[in-house]
Amino acid sequence: MREQNEIKEVRIGNGTDTMQMVTLKEEHEMDFRTKEAYKTLRANLEFAGDDIKVIAITSCTPNEGKSSVSMNLAKSVAESGKRVILIDADLRKSVLVGRYKTGAVKLGLTHYLSGQRRFEEVFCGTNIKNLYVAFSGPVPPNPSELLGGKYFTSMVKQLRGIFDYVIIDTPPLGSVIDSAVVAKQCDGCMIVVASNEISYKFAQKVKEQLEVAECRILGVVLNKVNISQKSYYGKYYGKYYGKYYGSDYEK
Repeated sequence: MREQNEIKEVRIGNGTDTMQMVTLKEEHEMDFRTKEAYKTLRANLEFAGDDIKVIAITSCTPNEGKSSVSMNLAKSVAESGKRVILIDADLRKSVLVGRYKTGAVKLGLTHYLSGQRRFEEVFCGTNIKNLYVAFSGPVPPNPSELLGGKYFTSMVKQLRGIFDYVIIDTPPLGSVIDSAVVAKQCDGCMIVVASNEISYKFAQKVKEQLEVAECRILGVVLNKVNISQKSYYGKYYGKYYGKYYGSDYEK
């Protein structure tokens, strides 16, 4: 394996001849309230300070929607004119490449972390201006070791100087320790919690694990909220958006 922990070139704009290119497909059409929620999340991130550039996103268990939050937040940041790269660090069971991309992706993050390829070869340009993605790649036998290794550390350090934001999608912290390993290299972490699915005690345990990793917790994203008119959230947001944007949003 080659010694190659230096990212020699990542061109922003027209790309390179060797850059992988993918089209990111929509998981589903977002309604107005969901789009506004991501804009609010983006604004909160910006107000966290200019020293918050590398953000890990995790959850307590699988299927809470952390990967969807990671992708949609990255898109929202890119749409605001910021240069952003989404790193798929869920090396054990990634859903990003199968859910969002159209187009061949031959190389991924594990090729770089194992020393087989340069980082310039494994990341992808996308059809969304300012947004780049590095998908996870083949499942390795030693995910925690790769994420805690010198290549990952070097990658994060150098991407800070290239992109405005680096968003890292990590495995559920309630299942494996990988997220805590990644969090040590990050400026902050967001925890995605599915509404009415996770106990307070479980969420507190995940929070404590991040604190042990000495990672700043930026906040919690409450996901999968029932916003039907019959629910508490539906009544609250219906009245809120109805007041400011007209009665159509109360339906």
